[in-house]
Amino acid sequence: MAVDLLLGLQWGDEGKGKIVDVLTDNYDIIARFQGGPNAGHTLEFDGIKHVLHTIPSGIFHKNAINIVGNGVVIDPVIFKKEINNLQKFKIDFKRTLLISRKAHLILPTHRLLDAASEASKGKAKIGSTLKGIGPTYMDKTGRNGMRIGDLELDNWQEKYRALADKHESMIGFYDVDLQYDLRELESDFFSAVEDLKKLTFIDSEEYLYQAQKAGKKILAEGAQGSMLDIDFGTYPYVTSSNTTAAGACTGLGVAPSHIGKVFGIFKAYATRVGSGPFPTELFDEDGATMGRVGNEFGATTGRPRRCGWLDLVALKYAVQINGVTSLMMMKGDVLSGFKKLKICTAYQYKGETISHLPFNIEPENVTPVYTEMEGWAKDLTQMGSPDEFPKSLQAYIDFLENELQVPIQIVSVGPDRKQTIHR
Repeated sequence: MAVDLLLGLQWGDEGKGKIVDVLTDNYDIIARFQGGPNAGHTLEFDGIKHVLHTIPSGIFHKNAINIVGNGVVIDPVIFKKEINNLQKFKIDFKRTLLISRKAHLILPTHRLLDAASEASKGKAKIGSTLKGIGPTYMDKTGRNGMRIGDLELDNWQEKYRALADKHESMIGFYDVDLQYDLRELESDFFSAVEDLKKLTFIDSEEYLYQAQKAGKKILAEGAQGSMLDIDFGTYPYVTSSNTTAAGACTGLGVAPSHIGKVFGIFKAYATRVGSGPFPTELFDEDGATMGRVGNEFGATTGRPRRCGWLDLVALKYAVQINGVTSLMMMKGDVLSGFKKLKICTAYQYKGETISHLPFNIEPENVTPVYTEMEGWAKDLTQMGSPDEFPKSLQAYIDFLENELQVPIQIVSVGPDRKQTIHR
C-alpha cells in the first residue's frame, strides 16, 4: 500500500492541520516526517481551536495511529505541554502516539545556541522561532546528536552532559549577553524526559514497512512549507529540514517508489512569517485586510504574518518539485469583499520576463507581473457545495487549475472542519 503525502506549498501556515484532520477518517496511520515544535498546526471543531506543534494532526481520531518519524526533532518540555493540553480528550497516548527511536532530541542548550546565534546576526537575522531547531539539525548532520533511542540506554545522561557542556562552550563564542539559568532549564528537561519515556518508542521504518505490507493506509504529514525547504526554499531564510516530498522518504524511511498521492495545500493568497523575500507582499489596506480577516498570526510564535497576493510562479515551482497530484485551496473566504484580485503570473527579473522561480527573488531583482481578476462579495463560510460558489470564485479556481495543470479538489471556506468543500 502506497504512502500518501500532505505538504504545504508556500511559506508554511497553509492550513495543513485542518486538512489532515479532515482526511484522517480515510487513513489508519498519520506520520509526521520532519520539523519540530517550530510547526503550528491549527485544527478547529466544535467551536474550539487546537494548536499542535509536534504531535500529528490525527490525534483526535480514536482509531488513527499517530507516528512522530525519525526526521522530526523533539523538545521533551514542549511535547509534555502538548500532551497535558490534550488530557481532557481522554486520548490513549500509549497506544495511538508512537515515536521513532531515530528522532533527535532538542536539548535546553540547543535553544540557548539558537538564541545566541540569532541575536548575534542583528539586522541579518533569519527570523528563527528560537525553538532550537537549527542547532539540533546541525548536531544531527555533525553526528553529535542525541536520539529518542538513547533514552533507553543506561548512559544517556552522560551523553547528555557531554553534549550540553560542548554547547555551553560554543555559546561563549557569540558576542552577545545571553542570560540563562541552565540548572532550572535542565530540571524541566529531565522531568519531561521521564514523561516521554512512558510513551511507546518504535523502530519506525520497520513499523511503517510492515504496515504497508498489511495494507494499512498511511498519510505522511509535512510541517512548514515548500518555500522553506533547506535546499529548495528561499535560502537562507528557510527552516533546517526538507519540507518537500523528498523529505518524507528520508524522514520516515519510505522508499520513493512507495509514494502514492501527493496533496498540496495553498492559501488563496500568500503569507509569510519572519524575514525573507516575498515578491507579492502588500503594504497597503488590502494587505492589512487580509491579515485582519484571515487572523494572520503565527500559531507557534504569535507574530503577525506578512500578507500578499497569490504568487503563481512560486506555487508552480512547489507543485513541480513535489510532484503534486491534487490541490487544496485554503481561506478562499478571506478574499470575500475584494472588488479586484491580483495573481502574480510572472516576474520581471533582471530586465526580462520569466515564469520560473530564479535563484534569487530579493526585491532588487524581482518585480511581480500581475493578472487582475474580478473579486466576489458573497460570504462563503456557510456554503456546503461548489454549486453555491459565486461565478468570480469559480473563475478564480478555473484560472489556477489551468495554470497549475493540477485539480483543486478541496476548497476551505472557514476554519472549522465542517467548512470544507469537496469538488
